[in-house]
Amino acid sequence: MYTHEKKVLTQGKPLSETGKALILIHGRGATPTSILPLAHELGADDFTRYAPQATNNTWYPYSFMAPADQNQPALDSALELIDETVKDIQAQGIASKDIYLLGFSQGACLTAEYASRHAQRFGGLLIFTGGLIGQELDTSHYKGNFEGTPVLITTGDPDSHVPVSRVDETVKQLESMGAKVTRKVYPGRPHTIIEEEIELGKKILAS
Repeated sequence: MYTHEKKVLTQGKPLSETGKALILIHGRGATPTSILPLAHELGADDFTRYAPQATNNTWYPYSFMAPADQNQPALDSALELIDETVKDIQAQGIASKDIYLLGFSQGACLTAEYASRHAQRFGGLLIFTGGLIGQELDTSHYKGNFEGTPVLITTGDPDSHVPVSRVDETVKQLESMGAKVTRKVYPGRPHTIIEEEIELGKKILAS
């Protein structure tokens, strides 16, 4: 098992000029360079963009619905890397309400899990095909209040990795913590991000 080195690819103007950050978390087998172009599609060229790199291009070894201890220590290390990235941004004077988190697939699961363990008023969360992590949800991990943070969560039905039932559990948890959630399930959609999801994401980033 492995832990993650701290490697974060950064794009765009410095935070001192943009005043807002978008953290993009790639999926299994992908890279920061493969997810960063999504920021442009989402109209986020005026954000400072951060994309952490998973060791071996994988955040944790097994399914996000496996017993959590099977994915350790990689899972905790991944969450720690996201936390360090958020804290590095905040240390430059950026409030959480100007920090947006985005992930696809395995990265979407990490986005949901990290945000729920550190709930606060984020700018927005874009959870493209993902949900909270664990065979069963351990709600003792989830702390804080989202204070109206807008959230987009999506999946296909069926999706090869993310069942609708876990998306629904995740929506319920996020809403109980004060998030304003938009849930979209696309019948027959392959494991990808479609144009409607991009348009919905744009609205959150522009809000």
